[in-house]
Amino acid sequence: MIVIETVLVAFAMFSALPLPCPEWNSKNMRYALCAFPLIGLVCGGLWWAWGVLCTWFNVPHLLRGAGLCLIPVLVTGGIHLDGYADTCDALASHASPEKKQEILKDPRCGAFAVIRLCSYFAAHLALCTALIPTRQALWAMGLAFVLERGLSGLAVTRFPLARNTGLAHTFATSADKRMAGRILMLECALAASGMIALGGVTGGVMAVTALAVFRRYRVAADKEFGGLSGDLAGWFLQRCELWMLGALVVCQLLEAKFL
Repeated sequence: MIVIETVLVAFAMFSALPLPCPEWNSKNMRYALCAFPLIGLVCGGLWWAWGVLCTWFNVPHLLRGAGLCLIPVLVTGGIHLDGYADTCDALASHASPEKKQEILKDPRCGAFAVIRLCSYFAAHLALCTALIPTRQALWAMGLAFVLERGLSGLAVTRFPLARNTGLAHTFATSADKRMAGRILMLECALAASGMIALGGVTGGVMAVTALAVFRRYRVAADKEFGGLSGDLAGWFLQRCELWMLGALVVCQLLEAKFL
């Protein structure tokens, strides 16, 4: 029963799926971060289903790409995009870490947030449209949704926090950081191994790309903000998704050109 509650807590917080939400307590919050990658499985499964469906019915490439672009947003309700927008606003200020933290807490959407969101969706739609929906590609990207969430959860258990309030602080203080971190590392390893096994060299390039973005995440969290926050977690997840998708498309283009 506690396992089911733990999964429901993760889905209630990080997805827009209409599932029952139990009352949060110390037991079902302890390993909620470990269930976070399961939402990636849902995104990946829907990505695979939409890609296969579009192939069967010869759906136009732009419509197929639009569906692939929107699936993660519909599943999550845009919660990570909110953090991405706030963080882009804060980074564009070039202010002190303290001032950047104030910008993160501001509920208003600044000009740079709008600009970056428009740029993000333009790039994401272009990549989704350019993607060739082979079985190899769909499996690799499906597991990429799992990997990015595993890394995001791992950061909450390992990175220093910027402040003692907010979503990241709630999950970090409620979690058994040591054990949850180990489980998340195992989940990341399994996701990356699956990407390599099913996606070959392309899957390996995507996994390495995710680790590079994760490294940038750590540097930005420490240097620019003085620690991790929930908004930064959303910023990382969206960037990681975009960069892995970009790596996938580039590998396909290179393969078509030289092989």
